[in-house]
Amino acid sequence: MKVLIKFLSEKAVLPEYKTPGSSGFDVSACIERPIEILPQSTALIPTGLSLQLPDGFEAQVRSRSGLSLKNGIFVLNSPGTIDNDYRGELCVILANFSKDAFVVEHRMRIAQVVIAQYFQFELEKSNLLNETKRGNGGFGSTGLK
Repeated sequence: MKVLIKFLSEKAVLPEYKTPGSSGFDVSACIERPIEILPQSTALIPTGLSLQLPDGFEAQVRSRSGLSLKNGIFVLNSPGTIDNDYRGELCVILANFSKDAFVVEHRMRIAQVVIAQYFQFELEKSNLLNETKRGNGGFGSTGLK
């Protein structure tokens, strides 16, 4: 199965899976000049790429674990969803949760993308749902252990 990738800039970097067992491929910043992300701030980082996904698939943009652990840099809305019919530029919202400014450079690997299959369901209004043991308990209702 193929994902078509359109370069929106000559400086864009073709994504790649870094190991044979990688579920996600890395995407890189495609920027004219470095972008500084101040502590507790966010920045929208372009990749210079657009995707065409097979029908029934979406792309999920996720944080890179090394950037998160070593630098406190996260994909803010992780996983960010790229819908099947979106043809605009893949951009990544990076957030700096560290105490230090972070500089994004051109060609820096900033996120990973996982392609996932999805289903669209028939949505039907109902006044009655099946009862469960959990009921409406949520947000920590099952405890930590």
